[in-house]
Amino acid sequence: MKRAIVLSIFTVCAAIPSSIGPSKGSLVIVGGGAVGPEIVDRFIALAGGKEAEFVWIPTAADGEPKVDPATTFLAKAGAAHVTVLHTRDPKVADTEDFVRPLRTARGVWFVGGRQWRLADSYLNTRTQRELNALLQRGGVIGGSSAGATILGSYMVRGAVSGNEVMMSPGHEVSLGFLRRSAIDQHLLTRHREKDLLQVIERHPELLGIGLDESTAIVVRGNHFEVIGKSKVAIYDPKYKPAPGVNRYYFLTPGTQFDLKKRRVVKGSGT
Repeated sequence: MKRAIVLSIFTVCAAIPSSIGPSKGSLVIVGGGAVGPEIVDRFIALAGGKEAEFVWIPTAADGEPKVDPATTFLAKAGAAHVTVLHTRDPKVADTEDFVRPLRTARGVWFVGGRQWRLADSYLNTRTQRELNALLQRGGVIGGSSAGATILGSYMVRGAVSGNEVMMSPGHEVSLGFLRRSAIDQHLLTRHREKDLLQVIERHPELLGIGLDESTAIVVRGNHFEVIGKSKVAIYDPKYKPAPGVNRYYFLTPGTQFDLKKRRVVKGSGT
């Protein structure tokens, strides 16, 4: 049954308009590693500044996370109002009491760990609906590592057994803020450059986006900009390079990319 549900979701995704990014609000999607000040500052600014209300979601982490809001990089960067929100029970995630901090938040951050924990906790709950509502009122959602992958629509590395498995039936659906996309992370640091190829071969409606560590894409509407220290790789099934050339290409910081047309609009791809 789960497999049938997943297939129906991707059939619908293939039929929707080519708009991919959120119609309002922003996404800050980081490939893991250190989240540098240029990324942190952009995230805080998109939320409206240091006096905005932020929510920190550590659910992907191993064990039972216990986080002091004052220890988060948001608080260390000067954010005055940070609330930690966590559950691994989707029934709790579907309650009014749980989602109350999201109703006034302007920024939400998902930390790293294992993305299947986020899916199991928040898919198809009030939490997911409130996150969509936050974007609709112009807020920003960000995440790093597992918190990056969960922001796309197809969840790579979702197997409970280990993160080497790229496609795991029953754990293939992410929160879908960046539609028709599969987002991988730690790309160059962990030598994952070729791993997304199998995903776009199986699901050619998807755009594969691989982010190296300390590197982010800032998504607004159907465009994103690369910021940070390293590179972002693009895996487009329609990209047909010459024989012997990699079937993906890299974007460097400062490059802007049109998600709808799937092409560079400023800067260059290599």
